[in-house]
Amino acid sequence: MLDPRKLHLLRELAGRGTIAAVAEAAMFTPSAVSQQLSALEREAGVPLLERTGRTVTLTPAGRLLVEHANAVLGELDRAAAALAAARGGPSGPVRIGAFPTAARVLLPPALAELTAAHPGLEPMVSEIDPADVSAALRAGGLDVALVHEYDFVPPVTDAAVETEPLFSEAMYLTDRPSVEAARDDAWITSKPGTLCHTMAIRACQAAGFEPRVRHHVDDFDTVLAFAAAGLGVALVPRLAATAPPPGVTLTRLPLSRHTLAAFRRGYGDHPAIRAAVAAFRAALPALTL
Repeated sequence: MLDPRKLHLLRELAGRGTIAAVAEAAMFTPSAVSQQLSALEREAGVPLLERTGRTVTLTPAGRLLVEHANAVLGELDRAAAALAAARGGPSGPVRIGAFPTAARVLLPPALAELTAAHPGLEPMVSEIDPADVSAALRAGGLDVALVHEYDFVPPVTDAAVETEPLFSEAMYLTDRPSVEAARDDAWITSKPGTLCHTMAIRACQAAGFEPRVRHHVDDFDTVLAFAAAGLGVALVPRLAATAPPPGVTLTRLPLSRHTLAAFRRGYGDHPAIRAAVAAFRAALPALTL
């Protein structure tokens, strides 16, 4: 019989890439993770890992087992959600992740709605980049998260995560009529590795040039302040551009950012998750998109 706890570690290894990263996420020692994975290999009866020095990769059998692990662990989450529903209304902590713009604009009215409708719930919010959400959901550090996807950038969630679309918003360029017109400008983008940075780079590449990035700034209010000071041009989403500073003009582009609710596969019917997603939706009419 395959142990679901060991399957979870194997899935984490597939997602995180190293035993050290799995150990940190699971709060185990690397030695303990290695022992658990070795035990899983014995249970499976086939090699699941290839070890070359300090490097560990999954064998074809290991990758196949990860696919089945997603299904098995998803069914266990589905069972946990069903039991929670049988116990009654949502209560207890619900850990919510959100990217900064959503945390500032959407979450205040959503959390007010959530706590009014379900006084027994205890929302706990953490800011997180969407690129890090799948790992946090898989590890149980979050229950539900707001993530975004951009045109030109593929989704960042994996097979262990489900999403529900919430809304889309337009993207704007500061102080230029088009991306092509900004080919000779200095650019302000988010830090490399973030979806916002990737979106800006690919939007410029689609216009036929590589942007000359001078500043890496994650906070859109700061980005707009830099633009107002003439320090560069930038792409900003509608939620971050409702009140641009004096001197900044915004041109709407044929690009969009899409916000979704994300949760572990099979966990979407948990009462706390349903309540949180309903509260997100209830807050949408107040947004200026």
